[in-house]
Amino acid sequence: MTGRPSALSYCALGVWTVVVLFPLYWLVIASFKDPIAVHQGPTFIPWVDFRPTLKAWKDLLFGIERETVYGPLQNSVVISGTSSLLAMALGAAAAYGLARLPVRIGPLSNDDLLFWIVSQRIMPPIVTALALFLMLRVIGLLDTRLGLVLVYLAFNLPLATWLMHNYFRQVPVSLEEAALVDGASRARALWHVVIPVSVPGLVATFLFCFLFAWNEFLFALILTFNRARTLPILIAAQHTQRGIEWWSLSAMSLITLMPVVAITLLLQRYLVSRVLAGMER
Repeated sequence: MTGRPSALSYCALGVWTVVVLFPLYWLVIASFKDPIAVHQGPTFIPWVDFRPTLKAWKDLLFGIERETVYGPLQNSVVISGTSSLLAMALGAAAAYGLARLPVRIGPLSNDDLLFWIVSQRIMPPIVTALALFLMLRVIGLLDTRLGLVLVYLAFNLPLATWLMHNYFRQVPVSLEEAALVDGASRARALWHVVIPVSVPGLVATFLFCFLFAWNEFLFALILTFNRARTLPILIAAQHTQRGIEWWSLSAMSLITLMPVVAITLLLQRYLVSRVLAGMER
């Protein structure tokens, strides 16, 4: 009786894994098809149902579509990475102040201010789209990387502050008090005591902000035209006069997935190592 639920659970997980991974598998095999194989109907087994080709990848990486992909790819990396790092740093600073120092602005205390900050992330982004468009046009930052970095920073900062506030509250105050007793200033205690302990929280915060910025579509659609266009906009625009070229679109989608998967795996491994190191101590 005890083994049957476990077997059913594994079967259910196996089925769900196939459901989740099948779209990725379809992208991979479609990126190695030629136009004839794509239009012949759904085929899924290379060298059996169709003959793989590297034409789509060669065109995107080394051929006529190289400049089309490299510009948005660079924009996505720079905009997402910069805005996420800034959101992590500024959010950590704000979260530390709210978690450790008594703050009062009129009738608002620490918890009230934190709720107000988080409420800015709950607001639908479309509400501010027109205002942001007009603001960036007036200051000359429309269709620029800096303009999109500032917008993503503003919308990721509440999330970063909330995540880091919860993490800082779990760090024992006695660690800082011991450093202060030894003569360290609060800034030094923060940099040499709290930040090293909080690295897993910082990594998790950066990952969340990076994923939101990397996949963001609405602001990139409204606030960019050509120079600062990101990968989600490029993929959405892949509808030519001849119809959707699925082989090229699949390869482009995989190129979009590769950087975020790589950085997630890299930082996840680092995050797990830090957590295990803390458990061993």
